[in-house]
Amino acid sequence: MTSAQVDKEYGDGTVPRAAGDGPPEEGYERGLGSRQVQMIAIGGAIGVGLFMGAGANIAKAGPSVILIYALAGVVIFFIMRALGELLLYRPVSGSFAEYAREFLGPFFGFATGWTYWLMWIVTCMAELTAAAIYMHFWFPSIPQWVSALVFLVVLFGVNLISVKIFGEVEFWFSMIKVTAIIGMIVIGFGVLTLGFSDAGQTAAVSNLWSHGGVFPNGVGTSLMTLQGVMFAYLAVELVGVTAGESEDPEKTLPKAINTLPWRIIVFYVGALLIILSVVKWTEFQAGTSPFVYAFEKMGIPLAAGIVNFVVLTAALSSCNSGMYSTGRMLRDLASNGEAPKSFGRLNSRKTPALGIAVSVSLMGIGVILNYIVPEKAFGYVISVATASGIWTWLMILISHIRYRKAVDAGRLPASSFPAPGGSFFSWVAVIFLLCVTCMIAFDSDGRISLYVGAVWAVGLVVGWRYLKRQNPQIAGDAEHASAVE
Repeated sequence: MTSAQVDKEYGDGTVPRAAGDGPPEEGYERGLGSRQVQMIAIGGAIGVGLFMGAGANIAKAGPSVILIYALAGVVIFFIMRALGELLLYRPVSGSFAEYAREFLGPFFGFATGWTYWLMWIVTCMAELTAAAIYMHFWFPSIPQWVSALVFLVVLFGVNLISVKIFGEVEFWFSMIKVTAIIGMIVIGFGVLTLGFSDAGQTAAVSNLWSHGGVFPNGVGTSLMTLQGVMFAYLAVELVGVTAGESEDPEKTLPKAINTLPWRIIVFYVGALLIILSVVKWTEFQAGTSPFVYAFEKMGIPLAAGIVNFVVLTAALSSCNSGMYSTGRMLRDLASNGEAPKSFGRLNSRKTPALGIAVSVSLMGIGVILNYIVPEKAFGYVISVATASGIWTWLMILISHIRYRKAVDAGRLPASSFPAPGGSFFSWVAVIFLLCVTCMIAFDSDGRISLYVGAVWAVGLVVGWRYLKRQNPQIAGDAEHASAVE
């Protein structure tokens, strides 16, 4: 740890412990039990990127989208095992920013913290947009922006109460998603094998290759969906943010991370295999949930409405998590002098209320987008969110690579949850993410994220220089992290 890290104080006066001394006491209430952390981890892998974004990906890539989700899922597992090793080395709620700060230097901690905050701001805009679209299923006369605003205010209230209330709400949101997807898979399998419902006559596994093949628009077009597919996996790293408020992070975090593969197999690969077997891929389109459409096609009474309720809770669940994350990340930045000190304070319920309130006010831009360009709001924000998420994942991977180097050299203690293959798979994931970034440049819809990213990068550099002028000590050992000296 750098001397700056040892000396720093959090907004409530607590000081982090040295590595190996157990989880730091950051002033938070350790109110998230194993049951809640497990379900938050499961729910983080099931969001609007699957329920809503999959429609556009299917329209572009056809059945090959299943392979794309599986490929991306493998890389996500590499990222999460890298994060898991770091979390058990030093579990803190500002995990990504803290590790970047320790292993890459203060600027990267600053940039990662603010970029992760931005990711959740724009992700919540996407979730609010999706939730408003789902409300149109029942109430087509209500403007999108009205629904988005109501959801924003309600979830803000949930996050202000306490972390236990947040955890409980997220638990039940995630339980609904998990139960529903398993139910969809079972019903879809029944349609395939027994032939009941209106879709029974055309449902067949051969739909996966009978309408232009597995790659109907070419391998290149399928790969171009990686941007949207990666967006679907945003929030899997949320389990790292819960580290500072988990009752027993040494037990709950490894378990949550190790269950990721089966979650991907069941909820992404399994669900899409069934959906695309029941309904041929040519019937899906962007802006429509493939799950809702498939059940409308089956003609099962009330089924489409039930599925619509499920995807609505998925969107609200992700937005709920986003509000939680932004408040904690702003507090970590404040504890390092990289954000206003007021963001570091906790209210009487040990919740970073001011940070959450400021974040929610900016999420309100999503409400404005739903008023101005309701048909394009979702596409715009997922582009920016994906680029921000890729940066966060890259920082996790590179921090892990440098941590392993320090461990191998005997400069740092080994983690109790080592990633398989050491840093090899972290390098594989880094290369993969860089390739996805290059692909974004060739996507006319996603290219906006690179423009926004360039402006954001300039803003980060300017902000960092300003902070250093105001407080030269903020950079600590500014040019490098002591862990890898």
